[in-house]
Amino acid sequence: MKSRKLSLFLGGIILLLAAAFAQNSGQEELPSAPSAVRQQEKTQKPAPADPQQSAPTPQDTTSQTQAPSEPAKPQATPPAEPPPATTPANEGQKPIPSPTSTAPSAPEEDNPVTKIIRVVNEVNVVFTVTDRHGRYVKDLKKNDFHVIDDSKPAEEIRSFHSETDLPLQVGLLIDASNSVRDRFKFEQESAIEFLNQTVRPRYDKAFVVGFDVTPEVTQDFTDNAEALSRGVRALRPGGGTAMYDALYFSCRDKLLKEQRSRTVRRAIILLSDGDDNQSHVTREEAIEMAQRAEVIVYTISTNVTGSRQRGDKVLERIADATGGRAFFPFQITDVANAFVEIQDELRSQYALSYKPADFRSDGRYHTIEILAQNHKGLRVRSRHGYFAPVQ
Repeated sequence: MKSRKLSLFLGGIILLLAAAFAQNSGQEELPSAPSAVRQQEKTQKPAPADPQQSAPTPQDTTSQTQAPSEPAKPQATPPAEPPPATTPANEGQKPIPSPTSTAPSAPEEDNPVTKIIRVVNEVNVVFTVTDRHGRYVKDLKKNDFHVIDDSKPAEEIRSFHSETDLPLQVGLLIDASNSVRDRFKFEQESAIEFLNQTVRPRYDKAFVVGFDVTPEVTQDFTDNAEALSRGVRALRPGGGTAMYDALYFSCRDKLLKEQRSRTVRRAIILLSDGDDNQSHVTREEAIEMAQRAEVIVYTISTNVTGSRQRGDKVLERIADATGGRAFFPFQITDVANAFVEIQDELRSQYALSYKPADFRSDGRYHTIEILAQNHKGLRVRSRHGYFAPVQ
């Protein structure tokens, strides 16, 4: 009986010891349980209470690295809204408005108004001064000249240039009719030499027109001497003579339409016998167009008969009305000398712009007279007048 109680007592003690050991072992594993760690995190990190603020932390980093590439996604950008307007490469630059953009529409509507409203009240004149012996005078100043417009002194001379300051636009018109066939080859070579000596690369421009019954542009505006030479050599004589048409066309469709960003000198060298028999416009209409285009016409007669013909008087009239000169070589070899004299004159010119005292945009013809004051024996040669614009 006693032994049974002892056994039971010992067994109970053993069970109590085992339970105590198991409890101690369980308590040693509790500190590593997630509940204890979460409790500490709740005390140290209150951010989880607002998940919308703490959660974006990694997302913000991602969005910052992806944001610059969003405007470059072609599938997300309509074709009418090009992405470069929002790319960082264009920051600090004035954006170029797209055709469909509505934001800059107001400035665009204002621009045409400022471009259209422009009152032209200046007259440009290119002229030459010679002494009593026919020598060019090249050292005069602005104060040496006095301008008369329609018998009234000009209000002011606004600008004054010597020829070295101004580019040159030249048209070479060569009569290619049957009447000049026997001397055509020499005239071509003289013209080529003139262009080579006159046109300065990247500064001056010239074009070549041959004419018989119709004008033909064999070389358009260029500063390339070789191209101009090819244009002259491409001419072939034959047919009648429509000289007035060729002059009218060259002034209206070439020189008058040629863009110019500053003041230029415009000149035409007309090589012909002056005997027109095919033109649709008259001589005076051709002269008027040259005056409207502000073109000085130099004429070289190919008449080598030794006596003045009717065509020579026509050439003289054209040159005089536009402020140029007429040359009448006695023999065909003198044509080259005429080109040399024209080249010298083109390098000895003046140009000024002035405001008339009573300027009116009435479209009518106004006379011009330029006087060299304080100098005796000087002769000023310029065009005789101009046609006022019509507003």
